[in-house]
Amino acid sequence: MDTTFLMNSLWVMLGAVLVILMIGGFILLETGSTRMKNAGHIAGKTILTFSISSIIFWAVGFGLIFGKGNPLIGFSNFFYSGYDMDSLSLSGAVFFMFQLAFAGISLTIAFGGFAERAKLSAYLVFAVLFSVIVYPPIAHWIWGGGWLAEHGKQDFAGSTVVHLTGAMAALAATILLKPRIGKYNKDGSANNLAGHNQVFTALSVLLLWVGWFGFNAGSTLSVDKGFFGFVALNTNLAAAAGTIAAMIISWMVLGKADVPMMLNGALAGLVAITASCAFVETWAAVLIGFIAGILVFYSIRFFEKVKIDDPIAALSVHGAAGVWGTLSTGFFATKELATVGKPGLFYGGGLHQLGVQALGVFTCAAFAFIASFIILAVMKKVMNGLRVTEEEEIIGLDMSEHGSYGYPELVKVEQQFKVQS
Repeated sequence: MDTTFLMNSLWVMLGAVLVILMIGGFILLETGSTRMKNAGHIAGKTILTFSISSIIFWAVGFGLIFGKGNPLIGFSNFFYSGYDMDSLSLSGAVFFMFQLAFAGISLTIAFGGFAERAKLSAYLVFAVLFSVIVYPPIAHWIWGGGWLAEHGKQDFAGSTVVHLTGAMAALAATILLKPRIGKYNKDGSANNLAGHNQVFTALSVLLLWVGWFGFNAGSTLSVDKGFFGFVALNTNLAAAAGTIAAMIISWMVLGKADVPMMLNGALAGLVAITASCAFVETWAAVLIGFIAGILVFYSIRFFEKVKIDDPIAALSVHGAAGVWGTLSTGFFATKELATVGKPGLFYGGGLHQLGVQALGVFTCAAFAFIASFIILAVMKKVMNGLRVTEEEEIIGLDMSEHGSYGYPELVKVEQQFKVQS
């Protein structure tokens, strides 16, 4: 067997493992960013919904994305058998696992809009429908040879396909579920329903940061000339720049260096560079990440002002930064690196690639939001609501949905203290 084939397969399998481990990062991120009474629920439902996503992707998702079909959708390779695909220079089963991981991450992002108030049944049903109806068409349009690929849409590792798609589904859920109890006062002012563990959140960002090397560098699908190292370098610098930018802007505006904002800045930098990591020079990667760090700060404040309750900042980190990251190649893609599409505005390509990127952002965001909103609206009617009762929300989803707390000993001590007081 060809050595290059084996090395490519090994490298991409390592990338798949890193991306799947990002699920652990998202567990810690969502758990740390929300309240203790929902910790066990968040951890458990994330593993369960990734399991559902995996089965659905095997049954139909992979075929809808990469199967032979038309510019809108694929129609083959359902119930994928694991045999090699003719056009690949690596194991077809490895490629399948890599793409499965991406689909699971997008779903996990979408569930950020459900946090602390949705029924477990809503997660389960939406996991199936998102994995069939929402994610595959967009992935096919851009990565499966669909109509946006024909236009030269640049999205190397998924600022649009994975992150913006998930964020638009989260937006639909957030609107339909409405804010958490206690988030807003009658005069419209917002309360800070602080997450219970910043250490968890910081650790989550580190795990996601490392996992992103699988996400971006793994998307080279090859070890040829070590190009994955260049992609990893751009990824790391963008994350670092996003962290620093978010710290600076929060310090300037708030008078304090806000820790959650720094962490969101790192993730925003990672999301933004995901589309462009293989198409731009290193200095541009730093600038893209830095702008993302500033953007996420103002985006979070905007959504809170318009009364959209987004507990883990999915709309800002994955949505706003995903839009900026996708558009960035229209400015900074170089002639030498633009293996897909054309160079950006600053490299002699004019407005063409920027227009293609904008078209991709608009159509994919609109489709993901509208499809998710319709699905969730129908679910809301059929399932007698998506949200737990007020009493259940106050008790916490750990107890109301699962009958046990994520921190049983801590909660027991707290209850005993209240009784003694």
